[in-house]
Amino acid sequence: MNIEGKNPVKEALDSHVKISKICISKTAHDLQPIVDIAKKKRIRIDFADKSQLDRISQSGRHQGVIAIASDFEYCEVDDILRYAKNKGEKLFMLILDGIEDPHNLGSIIRVAECAGAHGIVIPSRRSVGVNATVLRTSAGAANHMKIASVNNVNDTIRMLKDNFINVYCADMQGMQLYDTHLKEDVAIVIGGEGSGVKQLTSKLCDSAISIPQFGKVNSLNASVACGIICYEVVRQRR
Repeated sequence: MNIEGKNPVKEALDSHVKISKICISKTAHDLQPIVDIAKKKRIRIDFADKSQLDRISQSGRHQGVIAIASDFEYCEVDDILRYAKNKGEKLFMLILDGIEDPHNLGSIIRVAECAGAHGIVIPSRRSVGVNATVLRTSAGAANHMKIASVNNVNDTIRMLKDNFINVYCADMQGMQLYDTHLKEDVAIVIGGEGSGVKQLTSKLCDSAISIPQFGKVNSLNASVACGIICYEVVRQRR
């Protein structure tokens, strides 16, 4: 898997991502910090012509540096629960129900990491996984976020409810977000682009929450809605 661009590569170097080598353009500027970290970690560095990087780039926006890394390592849902417990904090988890756009997933991961979420759950099928585009869009946040890939989102919701964790889904017909108590252990379900949260998944949740809207457009982008909800959790808890 390629990790491309100055910030994503630096974030990957600062995290647990396993990098086999870094390709750097001979004419690139401001990459000495990356070179220094790579040397310290004894990671192979290949200096190449920009045209060579253009050929292996998957995004076309490599900024003169590409890290060759192993595939993203997902965690288990229990790892997320344990992480919150070890920090002595009430759980704050996101469950994504069919996000297919890698840019949306990257943006969601970025805002979740900034808001202090403990982890994200994504389905292993009919959904985008963590790939090079997601890593780049998240600005490296994916390297610092616990992400679990599960076979069945609904089974995960049932397990969370069995452990007395409140599960809410984002839905236009739900109760007002700002009237919802979000200070306890909570998991928020965000639906896919266009289709929203699936009907059965919605029924399994404790309740639905909605974001007030006053314009003529009747829906928000999934990552934007997620950001609003995440920071309402932050506001209530702080």
